[in-house]
Amino acid sequence: MTKQSLPAVSTLDKDTITDFKTADKVVLIAYLDADDKEATEAYTNAATALRDDFLFGSTTDAALAKEAGVKAPAIIMYKSFDDLKTVYDGKLDTEEIQQFVKTASVPLIGEVGPETYAGYMASGIPLAYLFVADDESKAKLSAELRPIAEKFKGKINFATIDAVAFGAHAGNLNLEAGKWPAFAIQETHKNVKYPFDQDAEITEKTIAKFVQDYSEGKIDPSIKSEPIPEKQEGPVHVVVAHNYKDLVIDTDKDVLLEFYAPWCGHCKNLAPKYEELAKLYFDNPEFASKVIVAKVDATANDIPDEIQGFPTIKLFPAGKKDAPVDYQGSRTVEDLANFIRDNGAFKIDAYVPPPPEPEEKEKETPKEKEEEPKEKSKEEEEPKEKEKEKAKDEVRIPIITLAVVYIANSIFSMSTRSCRR
Repeated sequence: MTKQSLPAVSTLDKDTITDFKTADKVVLIAYLDADDKEATEAYTNAATALRDDFLFGSTTDAALAKEAGVKAPAIIMYKSFDDLKTVYDGKLDTEEIQQFVKTASVPLIGEVGPETYAGYMASGIPLAYLFVADDESKAKLSAELRPIAEKFKGKINFATIDAVAFGAHAGNLNLEAGKWPAFAIQETHKNVKYPFDQDAEITEKTIAKFVQDYSEGKIDPSIKSEPIPEKQEGPVHVVVAHNYKDLVIDTDKDVLLEFYAPWCGHCKNLAPKYEELAKLYFDNPEFASKVIVAKVDATANDIPDEIQGFPTIKLFPAGKKDAPVDYQGSRTVEDLANFIRDNGAFKIDAYVPPPPEPEEKEKETPKEKEEEPKEKSKEEEEPKEKEKEKAKDEVRIPIITLAVVYIANSIFSMSTRSCRR
């Protein structure tokens, strides 16, 4: 069933409700009183926000609510997996309904893949990955971890991931790829990782303790970082995971930070311009005391910022480090400098336009001069015209003379013949 072709909330009755419950893997039905406008509005708003991903229906038939075992107002999520249905027990608030839908719609132990990854990232709660290389390991370990997933449902999502197809993702969680099975927890909204010791055996007991210790804050996150540079060389400061807080967050300067990847062609093209931009501030002691232009290899360092692509450029203004400003303009020195000026705390205007280049007149080449037709004056043209007319007259005169002679001869001949007669 195409969700977009349906209304945000489908109106159901005793003839349509049964089929609607099984129309998709996850379906929500609200049992409402016809006069309860507040509950109806909250549910409709939540449905409108999530209509691309879920089917929503509602009914005001009290008999159907009784049959479902609830009393209006109530919301039930019907699923094709796990416990098949979940009754919402929160208050009828739009945001709380949305959070319930995102959390309850996730299988107890699901699977991370191209179709589900975005949903796990958007859920707003940590994700526990179980890397498995075959179906046998998947079935065995999923069964062992199921009680743990039930205990932490709504707080931590659990999912298997195909280590053969997506094993490279282990590196993003600071796990060693190729060493299976493996387990790790990721706080998706902060990109913080907690890998389980790959030399230890994965069992219900070991993972239960690991997850419990994590939930109680007893485990430190694993931070991947390049070495901190011994000194900053050049106008562009180098940021790594271990000095990120010092150089970007705790400083009282405006910090423009580029998140790049070494293999990114756009990043390589930006590099000389970014260096030129940094020099505007680095070479001026007053500007350097207020603005830092920096870069971080986002593939080699764990950073707490959400990066959608490369290069990503953010400005962390002094005094507002918790509200960085994303750069969306063209990648020119002038536009980047103006972005720092307009959004930074100190409003530093460092860009100086280059002086205009002098205009040069185009010079004609000797060849062009030869080929260019020379414009002739009226005085030069008139003698030639006269010569042409004279030549024509000279031609006409012999012709007229010949004609006269011919006519005279003809008359003479005629008169002669006449005489002979």
